[in-house]
Amino acid sequence: MVVGSLRQETEVAVIGGGPGGYVAALRAADLGKEVTLIEERERLGGVCLLEGCIPSKTMISLVELASAAREAAKAGLTFENLRIDPDALRQWSDSVVSGLARGIGGLLKRRGVEVIQGRARFDGPRSLILENSDTAGIDFRECIIATGSRINELPPAYELPVWSPADALRIPEVPERLLVIGGGYIGLEMGLVYAGLGSKVTMAEFLPRLLPGADLDLVDVVVKNCEKKFESILVESGVVGIEQTSSGFAVTIEHQGETNKHEFSQVLVAVGRKPNTDNLGLETVGIAPDDTGLIETTAEGRTSVSNIFAIGDVTPGPALAHKAIREAKVVAEVIAGKPSAFDNQAIPAVVFTDPELAWVGMTELEAGLRGTKVNVGRFPLAALGRARTLGRTDGLVKIISDPESNLVLGVGMVGAHASELIAEGTLALEMGATLEDLMVTIHPHPTLSEAIMEATEVAAGSAVHVQAGEG
Repeated sequence: MVVGSLRQETEVAVIGGGPGGYVAALRAADLGKEVTLIEERERLGGVCLLEGCIPSKTMISLVELASAAREAAKAGLTFENLRIDPDALRQWSDSVVSGLARGIGGLLKRRGVEVIQGRARFDGPRSLILENSDTAGIDFRECIIATGSRINELPPAYELPVWSPADALRIPEVPERLLVIGGGYIGLEMGLVYAGLGSKVTMAEFLPRLLPGADLDLVDVVVKNCEKKFESILVESGVVGIEQTSSGFAVTIEHQGETNKHEFSQVLVAVGRKPNTDNLGLETVGIAPDDTGLIETTAEGRTSVSNIFAIGDVTPGPALAHKAIREAKVVAEVIAGKPSAFDNQAIPAVVFTDPELAWVGMTELEAGLRGTKVNVGRFPLAALGRARTLGRTDGLVKIISDPESNLVLGVGMVGAHASELIAEGTLALEMGATLEDLMVTIHPHPTLSEAIMEATEVAAGSAVHVQAGEG
């Protein structure tokens, strides 16, 4: 451990240079605050940029492009010797990440934000100790904790060279047979990437279904496509043993009461994330995370210590970059004395599978668990002109509304470009839109966005392009 000899003072200290931290620093600086950002890594951007959202979507985009090129043969467009070069893909992904990381550094520099490399730890309610840094510590007026989260790992007893998602994103190799442990969004996205690169992929999920937080009718569309691209999908399956062999790994999987051993070239562990709130010295200032490591905050982002704020994956709610970015702007404005609060009604969730899956607001699953009566309108993409022109009719859009007031409560969709379309649903919930608001909004033709209007018409009982009950 290296500790510097000099201490510094600043108005606002931000711990963490991910999407929450650097946005908070930029916004606070724009509002006239003196800001110092402390980041442990050499590069800015956090997990999302360096080993998560951006590199994974870079790879997903290329794999989907190759898949679309092959599918285009049905329409008369053919290619010879179409293949993906893993080395070139790795270099391309690295260039995207490096360019964005440099861009963040440039933004911070132009705003006058001082960036210090090191690991920060509280030693008082207004001071930090820095490790592995040229700076010994920082005294601050306000501090923003934006340290993010990390992937759960296998128990230490295994001590095996299995992959984490970060390892997989570096494409060290394209294994002949790959086991993905975990059927959440990370496992599915990375499983489809490696299936597209040529691996025979097996997925093992402990729960009875994949993506348990999303509605089954949406997930089913994704699962059907995965079943075509994966060698097998094992639900209600637990990995009870992993042994390294000369050719890879022997994995013992318990499935439906039977225990069998399978051989794989490599194993990818993608079983959730945990917040980075340990070793921050929180106990020194009296901040007590809950049993899962999360820090409770007010709508203003304040912790139990009024001058210390927390945002992003270290706080309750979905561990999503766009949630952290919104929270970052709120706390920066609060620190600057402006009236602001995280009072958003909806946080969209997106799974970048093929096809993409997205939802916002209430799901049918949630309504059922609450015992809430809802009205649901579904519109299949097979009935949409633009989907047919793209050759992507796999999917649907659904609108969930209150049967009495027709208030839109939730929007869900699965299909091509769902990640781009879900923003309209998010805006509808934020504005308190009704079915009529969406129905009378003119959507350009022919586009995929028309499916939102069509599903709304189904929910309202005035569908034109499908008959009652057809959706």
